[in-house]
Amino acid sequence: MAKKPATDPNYKVIAENRRARYDFAIESDVECGIILTGSEVKSLRTGQSNIADSYAAVENGELWLVNSYIAPYKQAMFPHEERARRKLLVSKRELVRMWNATQREGMTLVPLVMYFNHKGRVKIKIAIAKGKQKQDKRATEAKRDWGRQKARLLRHGD
Repeated sequence: MAKKPATDPNYKVIAENRRARYDFAIESDVECGIILTGSEVKSLRTGQSNIADSYAAVENGELWLVNSYIAPYKQAMFPHEERARRKLLVSKRELVRMWNATQREGMTLVPLVMYFNHKGRVKIKIAIAKGKQKQDKRATEAKRDWGRQKARLLRHGD
């Protein structure tokens, strides 16, 4: 996840996909730029977006964010489409790596967090991940519960 610098007034998390860490085993992540219109950026500044149901796909040598929601901006003269496909900006090397992961290795590209960086630009963190089976989810949940229980025991000394 993107960490917030202590003295940075421009950094702000817009949308976070918390379910992704539960549903997928994350191998690596990449920070991407995103092409947006003015009304989309204005709407994001008000914090009205959702990336929980979205995914990224490599098509025709380009990386696209599919099914992400950005609420319409009421004062816009030229409104935007709410669930439009949005182009993501990555280097050629990263794009080839993502294509290999999705086409050859059966991985999925999942957005983790959308945020304004220290320059005030919208960035999105995309994870290269593999879907978890039901038993993997149970094991992760049991491990997390045991960690909480262990911390509770250490804290209280019971």
